[in-house]
Amino acid sequence: MSITIKTRSEIEKMRVAGRLTAEVLDYIKPYVKPGVTTGELDKLCHDLIVDVQQAIPAPLNYAPPGHQPYPKSICSSINHQVCHGVPSHDKKLKNGDVVNLDITVIKDGWHGDSSRMFYVGEPGIQARRLTDITYECMWKGIAAVRPGRHLGVVGAAIQKYAEANGYSVVREFCGHGIGLGFHEEPQVLHYGKASEGPLLAPGMTFTIEPMINAGRRDIRVLGDGWTVVTKDHSLSAQWEHTVLVTQTGYEVLTLSAECPPPPAFIAG
Repeated sequence: MSITIKTRSEIEKMRVAGRLTAEVLDYIKPYVKPGVTTGELDKLCHDLIVDVQQAIPAPLNYAPPGHQPYPKSICSSINHQVCHGVPSHDKKLKNGDVVNLDITVIKDGWHGDSSRMFYVGEPGIQARRLTDITYECMWKGIAAVRPGRHLGVVGAAIQKYAEANGYSVVREFCGHGIGLGFHEEPQVLHYGKASEGPLLAPGMTFTIEPMINAGRRDIRVLGDGWTVVTKDHSLSAQWEHTVLVTQTGYEVLTLSAECPPPPAFIAG
């Protein structure tokens, strides 16, 4: 496993990419409402990234081995869609939907990656609770980051909190190192043992992005080759930040003023 340790100047470039990523999520929030299609949201985000930020949307034409090129600039996953939902002009968002928008911006070669959950109108009680607990799961993982600890502390904290609240953790997808590459080492599992994985060291950058299901953890991929859904059609939620390991803990590189505030256990 070859994990890239970023230099001070490289970290600064990643801060820029992370800030731009957060700006896109801030910008799109008022447009997520009943009657809007995810295709429209994709176009709005694409135009902001390309025309205003003078940057590149990383998902567009991204083609890992065994996949057709991804056709859009963002991922939009609705209700029981777990991740990698492909935006479309065919289906309009409706009141009560919950949607995850996943944004990755490349600026001067460096990647920033973040996703947030958005409510379409007024969500149901179950959807709101799942969204809240998933957000707290992400922060449980972030709060565990310290140099000298094993990377497994992140997944162990997330799994413990999710399962204590009656939810399941998707295991087929995970967080990842990030920098000049969209997906670098290490893989950041959202489950497992705290004693496993490489040791965390200052200068590491990676995403923490738990996918939490209201029902069972089992998933399947739709015919488009990208969209992942829960097998039992239960709701799924995801939040994501890009994180830097510092000398004393962590720095979140994809925060903004419009981000929901960290949970009370972080503030405390």
